[in-house]
Amino acid sequence: MSDHPSEHRLLEQRLYPHRSLTQRGFFWFMLGVGTVSFLTSIPFVILGAWPVAGFMGLDVLLLYWAFRVNFRSARAYEDVLVTPIELLVARVSPRGGRQEWRFNPAWVRIEREEIEDFGVHRLAIVSRGRSVEIATCLGPDAKGLFAERLTRALTEARRGPRFTCPD
Repeated sequence: MSDHPSEHRLLEQRLYPHRSLTQRGFFWFMLGVGTVSFLTSIPFVILGAWPVAGFMGLDVLLLYWAFRVNFRSARAYEDVLVTPIELLVARVSPRGGRQEWRFNPAWVRIEREEIEDFGVHRLAIVSRGRSVEIATCLGPDAKGLFAERLTRALTEARRGPRFTCPD
């Protein structure tokens, strides 16, 4: 392993959007909704109002489509990497498009917007007139904890690279 400062990682984190429903939970939820919709539509079909059953089926399909779109957006993530000589922020869209921002950790400051009853509302990295909002997918508490970890890593990076002497 090399002791080059650019390879010493002070913070390496991948941030994902929170999703409380797993794929398995989604299956059971849709099975339940479909079953309830089917059973509820039976009396309408018997009474001759069969178009109601079609609209209830359409509701189930629209609900399924909305959840699929939600799961697709969960493929997005942010990578944050801090080394003694670089801060890298990379944002990957659900379709795989990647944007990167590189900063010198010595010239960066973290901008936090907090709401008293809510927590950390906005977190951004500011350097030389550029501002990049980060951790947009995290909730207020997680965003606050991430800000503390990032601040510690940047403080360590500002101390400069550490070199070890061979024994």
